[in-house]
Amino acid sequence: MRHENIIHSHLRVFCCTALCVSNLFVGIVALGADDPIAFQPADTSSPRATLKSFIDSVNELYRRIQTDKYLDRGSPEFRPLARRILDCLDVSELPDFAKGQFAGEVAVCLKEVLDRVELPPWDEIPDTKAIENTGSPDGLSRWRIPGTRITIGRIEQGPQRHQYLFTSGTVDRAVEYYQDMRYLPYRTTGLEVSRGLYRWYFSAPGHPLVAAVVDRLPEWSREQRFGLTVWKWQGILLALLMSVLLMAVTYRLQNFFTTRWMGKGLFWNWLTIVFPLAAVLIPIGFAYVADHYLTVRGTPLYIIQFGADLTAFLTAIVVVIGISNRIAETIIASPRIHPKGLDAQLIRILSKLLSLLAAATIFLEGGRYLGIPITTLLAGAGIGGLAVALAAQSTLKDLLGTMMILLDKPYRVGERIILKQYDGIVDEIGLRSTKLRLLTGHMASIPNDLMAHTEIENVGRRPYIRRVSDIRIPLDTPREKVEQAIAEIRTALDDHEGMVPEFPPRVYFNDFNPDSFNIRVIYWYTPPNYWDFLAFSEKINMAIMRAFAQRQIKFSLPLRITETTKNPPGERS
Repeated sequence: MRHENIIHSHLRVFCCTALCVSNLFVGIVALGADDPIAFQPADTSSPRATLKSFIDSVNELYRRIQTDKYLDRGSPEFRPLARRILDCLDVSELPDFAKGQFAGEVAVCLKEVLDRVELPPWDEIPDTKAIENTGSPDGLSRWRIPGTRITIGRIEQGPQRHQYLFTSGTVDRAVEYYQDMRYLPYRTTGLEVSRGLYRWYFSAPGHPLVAAVVDRLPEWSREQRFGLTVWKWQGILLALLMSVLLMAVTYRLQNFFTTRWMGKGLFWNWLTIVFPLAAVLIPIGFAYVADHYLTVRGTPLYIIQFGADLTAFLTAIVVVIGISNRIAETIIASPRIHPKGLDAQLIRILSKLLSLLAAATIFLEGGRYLGIPITTLLAGAGIGGLAVALAAQSTLKDLLGTMMILLDKPYRVGERIILKQYDGIVDEIGLRSTKLRLLTGHMASIPNDLMAHTEIENVGRRPYIRRVSDIRIPLDTPREKVEQAIAEIRTALDDHEGMVPEFPPRVYFNDFNPDSFNIRVIYWYTPPNYWDFLAFSEKINMAIMRAFAQRQIKFSLPLRITETTKNPPGERS
């Protein structure tokens, strides 16, 4: 893996909060990614060049660490050697989370195998000239070391195209090769042997402080059990207990401070995100301690790294959703946006959609990083999504109704609406329902699916208020009095307060009732403030009453018919 890919991997993992590079050699490279010291990369132009670069680099590294009780990963002498060793391995088939750890173990196992077999002379191993003389237009594609199953092959695609590396199959089975040959004696002739490299790799501390502590431990703590020394198992247990304790404390602190800080302002709202961020860093820190200080290797390290990365990915999803919600609330805090209005809800919905998209990206990228096939993740997500959709059909209907309301905007917070038996002021438009403060004072919560499919009369958006009233006068009223009544009403309404120019008042003698003459009065009032409208209507009514009294015009009372019946003899009433 090239230097640029490592930098890209680090940035991606920082954003997803899931990776801590934790291998003997990759850790060296990571620490020295920005090191200005130039070094010659491994020569992988032929099987001979690759094998020589690999063996010489490992031997040089072994000579440097023979006198150390721990690996100084910050030392610039180790970085170029580690880089050259890794450049000889094809790790393209490994999941990202295991590349660093497994590459270091593979390099050690391959060197242990090569130290136990007789290697052919260098002039018998194909070099660039021998490849050109093969007579094949494609040259030499693979070469196997005699007496072993170790193969060096040419890469046909990717950034290392046309380079000869230890094949992905060899990398995948290198540990198995070593286990089959670890009881064989070391070679006594030929090239230099890295005696005890595998044991040192799995037992050496990774920090001078840890090395000093290990020196004071009893001998039995340095014995190997289940692939690791006893003191490393003890260190893993202690680090795990500390991590669990920190996670529990972080969870308690989050619950404690969130209930006190939420709603006190944007600053305190944003401050609560510190606790999920801390929860992301705890598993990464645990994996870092296990690798860089305890130098855990092999299967235990893969399990620790996988669990830590998985925990970090899941926690990162929570962090992304939390940050998205806080960004939305920060935008809604603008004075131009009503916190309970449609615009605020639209911002919240878009924020949730974007956070879900980001969470899905982290989920898929994290699965790929952990080595889970993308098809498996998509199939799992599809089945899970279908199950959720079937279990939450009504909720999904309400969400779709919310989207229709947000797009159509038939009403807003603070407007009076009438639908079916409800008549009230819109108090809040939520993701699932709309809350109405009824004129009786009660609060009604109506599902948005019903709101989106019901006829709504938006009283709050009327440009004016219209009044239609019938004034009745007795049938025995003379014609002159009727004309005077119409004239007085028209005078009272002439150029009245709140008149709409497009709709002047209308007063007509429009009908003969069985008991009265009917005068229809229609006028429009603006602005549509209901209480101002009632006050004006009262003023008009009093003006008409005074005018009728002066003209001695009477109002007709409603006709009442009373029926009486006489009881037959002998019956009581």
